[in-house]
Amino acid sequence: MDFKKTNAELSTVTRDIRRFDSQTGNIYEAVSIMSKRANQISTEMKEELSAKLQEFSSHSDNLEEIFENREQIEISKFYEKLPKPSLIAVQEFLEEKVYYRNPTKTTE
Repeated sequence: MDFKKTNAELSTVTRDIRRFDSQTGNIYEAVSIMSKRANQISTEMKEELSAKLQEFSSHSDNLEEIFENREQIEISKFYEKLPKPSLIAVQEFLEEKVYYRNPTKTTE
């Protein structure tokens, strides 16, 4: 998933609760789906950031090198400016980009 191209809000906004339960018929199920998707997004973002920062790690860093590594600081700042995983998950859910299924419900 490319988190850089998402059109999710950067801060919290007031939302109409009826837009959430229109897909599932149950607001609690919708919140559960968005929560699980937010956890997936958070894990993906964390792994991607760790992989990028791993390039800068060395076993013989001194204190001066840690504070002067501008590239590492820029990468960290970029990820801090991205929308939070929960906001991305809400946007994906509202755009019907999230695949989900409920195994307890029977399909006809």
